Amino acid sequence: RQRKRKAIRQERKAVQNSGLKVYRVYGSEMNSKDWDIFYKFYRNTCDDKWGEAYLNRSFFHLLGETMPEKVMVVFVEDENGEKIAGALNLVGSDTLYGRNWGCKRGGINGYGLQDKRVKHLHFEVCYYQALEAAIDLGLSRVEAGAQGEHKIQRGYLPTLTHSAHYVKDSRMKALLSDFLRREKQEVDYMIDVMNQKLSPYKDA
Repeated sequence: RQRKRKAIRQERKAVQNSGLKVYRVYGSEMNSKDWDIFYKFYRNTCDDKWGEAYLNRSFFHLLGETMPEKVMVVFVEDENGEKIAGALNLVGSDTLYGRNWGCKRGGINGYGLQDKRVKHLHFEVCYYQALEAAIDLGLSRVEAGAQGEHKIQRGYLPTLTHSAHYVKDSRMKALLSDFLRREKQEVDYMIDVMNQKLSPYKDA
């Protein structure tokens, strides 16, 4: 685990030595231009990942206007002071929720700036900055969304989630119940394995 913590320090140092400026701002510190820039980042991510842009420009402006102290954006600026990437986080009562990431089209691809490769930039902006912010705000955890085993070695441990479903057919219900019982055992086992093998944290 010491090796994993060393890898985290090296990843962060690579961004610190890149010449880019990474900083956090709250909605109360942002103006309309800032939200327009972030909206472009968001659209670029949707277009590049073939996703649907279900949030519009007005949404981000309203977010900053109606809940300015509950919105935190991590911005990245280049050597000329131009914003080239950003990540949106929402501040809850005990949790920081990481949501949208985006970057400038044609200038940065999430990991590199034009011909200059900036390794681990996405990890710094979306993961490490969120963890630091949660600590500064006295929050108990960070919720970075589903999927991605690469998150575990960067401090985001897997947690169980729950959902509720109504199954009318009794035969189908019996089949699903048996499957879910076996799947739960496998999921519990995999979480234990991943926490033991990939977590960077010291044992309590």
